[in-house]
Amino acid sequence: MESEVELIFFKEFISSSRMKIANLEFPNRPIFLAPMEDVTDIGFRLHCRQFGADMVYTEFISSDALIREIKKTKRKILFSEEERPIGIQIYGSDPDTMVEAAKICEEANPDLIDINFGCPVRKIAGKGAGSGMMQFPEKMLEITERVVKAVNKPVSVKTRLGWDDNSKIIVPLAEKLQDCGIVALTIHGRTRSQMYKGEADWSLIRDVKNNPRMFIPIIGNGDVTSPETAKERFDETGVDAIMIGRGSVGAPWIFEEIKHFMNTGEHLPEKSFMWYLNVLKHQVRESVERLDEFRGILHMRRHLAATPIFKGIPDFKPTRIAMLRANTLDELFSIMDEIPNKYESDLNIIVEQEELK
Repeated sequence: MESEVELIFFKEFISSSRMKIANLEFPNRPIFLAPMEDVTDIGFRLHCRQFGADMVYTEFISSDALIREIKKTKRKILFSEEERPIGIQIYGSDPDTMVEAAKICEEANPDLIDINFGCPVRKIAGKGAGSGMMQFPEKMLEITERVVKAVNKPVSVKTRLGWDDNSKIIVPLAEKLQDCGIVALTIHGRTRSQMYKGEADWSLIRDVKNNPRMFIPIIGNGDVTSPETAKERFDETGVDAIMIGRGSVGAPWIFEEIKHFMNTGEHLPEKSFMWYLNVLKHQVRESVERLDEFRGILHMRRHLAATPIFKGIPDFKPTRIAMLRANTLDELFSIMDEIPNKYESDLNIIVEQEELK
């Protein structure tokens, strides 16, 4: 009986304790912002941090472009102190180049360096980088081990389940990556062949987490788009953290919503439609100030197209198209400001439907 009590106490202690990655300490069940090309720039990272993201990452950065000192690429490793903790993520297929790129990143003084073995897009994976490395696990391990030894910063890895359904190698691969000296492992619950199609499979993520040989934090990624899903993934798999990518695009407030739900078991009180609209407008303004009017608006189109606040509004397509074609702040904000009045009755119906759920 005494041993059973001790075991229960130990499990409760572990579940309530803070999670650590190397020397970084996080609250229990932290939520991270995933690195995304043309999305996780400094402006969006800051917004996500303000809404409760426990850690953010840069866009994934080409090691080849970084060592060739391409100006656009070098700008991607810059960040502000307000963003910490932050990881710089790099990708590439050549071990020497990856080592040199990691050393350049170390000089920028991030909290950790993350290696991307997960990107599935053809121009990257087709060249053997990103998730293309899942076809060459020995080379993946060589790159990982050499980068770990080359820098003093903690090194983590982000990867997928495998190359395709016939080569889901993540469970034994995770052990080998850990043996290379990484401090954390993020797993996206799809193979490279799946791209972003179908549903993310978290069963192998759970198997990695439950492997008694694994002692580094395991971070799950894939299809977490709601507070309920986040809680289910934590409960079902026991992962140490969850990383959110597409679910945050156009919705940086998702981190606050998830945190509130997991802490209270209740949904965060719904904000007004104008509140969400103003968050997006604030993002647009900051993007324009950081870049210029044309490039700033162009950068924000992905967020405006993906935001869930317009979901379910009947006959909204013409307005959406008009927003995505706007080239000036005056034009874009004029269209956005008309939405509450133009679709007032539809918005009221959507709110009522949500309240009935």
